[in-house]
Amino acid sequence: MADHPSRRRVLGGAMAVAAATTGAGAVRAAAAGPGEGPAQTLPIWREFARAPYTHPQIPYIGHAGYRTGRHPFPRPRRVFDTRHYGLRPGGAADAAPAINRALADAGRHGGGTVLVPPGTHRVDDVIRVAHDHVTLRGAGSDRTTLLATKSLTELIGPYGSRYGGDKSSWSWAGGLIWLCPQARYDELTTAIKATAWPFEGWTGNTRDAWRTLTPLGAVRRGSWGARVADASRLRAGDLVLLRLSDDPGHTLLEHMAGGGPGPEAYTWDDKTKLTSYVPYEWPVRIASVDRRRRTVTFERPLPLDVRPEWDPRLTTHARALTGSGVAGLTLEAVETPQAPHLLDKGFNGVTFQCAYDCWAEDVVVRHVDNGFGLVAASACTLRHTRVTGRGSHHPYFCREGSHDNLIEDFRIDARTAPAPPGTQLHGINVEGLSSHNVWSRGLMEMGTFDSHRGMPFANVRTDITVENDGRHGGDASAGPLFGARFTHWNIRVTNGRAGLMKIDGLAPYSATVGLNTVREFDQIDLPDFTGDLHARLELYGTTGVVRPRNLHEGQRGVRG
Repeated sequence: MADHPSRRRVLGGAMAVAAATTGAGAVRAAAAGPGEGPAQTLPIWREFARAPYTHPQIPYIGHAGYRTGRHPFPRPRRVFDTRHYGLRPGGAADAAPAINRALADAGRHGGGTVLVPPGTHRVDDVIRVAHDHVTLRGAGSDRTTLLATKSLTELIGPYGSRYGGDKSSWSWAGGLIWLCPQARYDELTTAIKATAWPFEGWTGNTRDAWRTLTPLGAVRRGSWGARVADASRLRAGDLVLLRLSDDPGHTLLEHMAGGGPGPEAYTWDDKTKLTSYVPYEWPVRIASVDRRRRTVTFERPLPLDVRPEWDPRLTTHARALTGSGVAGLTLEAVETPQAPHLLDKGFNGVTFQCAYDCWAEDVVVRHVDNGFGLVAASACTLRHTRVTGRGSHHPYFCREGSHDNLIEDFRIDARTAPAPPGTQLHGINVEGLSSHNVWSRGLMEMGTFDSHRGMPFANVRTDITVENDGRHGGDASAGPLFGARFTHWNIRVTNGRAGLMKIDGLAPYSATVGLNTVREFDQIDLPDFTGDLHARLELYGTTGVVRPRNLHEGQRGVRG
């Protein structure tokens, strides 16, 4: 089962690497400017096309996103008009009760579209999408605005850090539009109000209580299935959780880093935040089951080897939200100064938590502490999203074992107010063993590619123009910045700053392909692993174009 049974011809495009300039206008010009020079199909791409699921540097991300990349998103026929639930256009009254009543009613009826009319509507509470197949839909991000007046601290309470101190966990969690199963939302808010730390991964605070469906046999990374000990409790269409436990020698963590002398020499035991993220949890839908042969096929290839020493098993999990989305609206928070680093009050945008096969389209967030969040969320697509206004801590955050998400046609605008002293700007964040997430076709007038420690691996940033003026974060106890198979493909850095763009000297088994010349300054990092990183640097410092222009779009040509 090393490869998917069918492969099609790899498709691709071409785009020039922009010359380094500065300023928001230059970012837009670099993104829109014409290419220069002939398109070049590089050896590394031909290598990938021959072995797309097992390439040593480039991960397979052709199935990332909602329903393995399907579009358009669903439009449920049953419609729930918020005006019938008490919403009064005009913005004078709190619209949150009417919107939440309509969302809950849609959930009780098995799903539907909840319509919010044009205009600006004040909301004094969290908007909760808590049931499957429910869409919250405005009339367009330029026509429907929800004006949020209160922070998550005011609405739910202070959310302290499990690591002590005065840090606010609203700095990396929660949203004023929160797509999250009701049971998980209740668990989280109850724990927060009791000043307890709720585990945010796929299995919550009861992560050891989930039922084993079957152990798995050994199989290599990139396989589309595995032999199982017992197929009787598996069904096609089921969403299951692959769980891999680390062993005392931390060989699972070493494998995530690419293996070999460097990871073997790394000190793992004192990285307490990192080791709290294992067992590794990867949710996936079952495509088919052969009970006679005791084999199972998945809708995506396996992200890691499966070895007996890691006690591999398929298990149940906390019930995930599925098939739900938000579209066609702007969420604007009342404008307050950006808070000092890690003291965010929780004027956060849209967050997907414990969500699978969910989505957002044509959504703008303005004046937020943190923009779009993926927290233990997988197989979600964010399309045509935008972060704008006074500046934010994390415009996009992706953490707690979030996998296989697709963020495409996204934009981060330059801040409209100067950054107050003591604040921090990251950018497109990924951390906490999150893997196979894709940021595609982006325009970043500020921020950076924030690998936030916690050893994320096999993530892709492609076809992005960025004014690289942010800084990465991450506690030392969270371990390495990068695991294996990070890929930066066709990246245009308008201010020429190297930090976290050119990663061949930092990230093991990585690929930096199609990048204009950049230079080190400000935040300079040293590699976490010693020795040969086995990284690739291709088409660096030229104005030639790389084919395919967009790695995700190119990989869709090898979809099964």
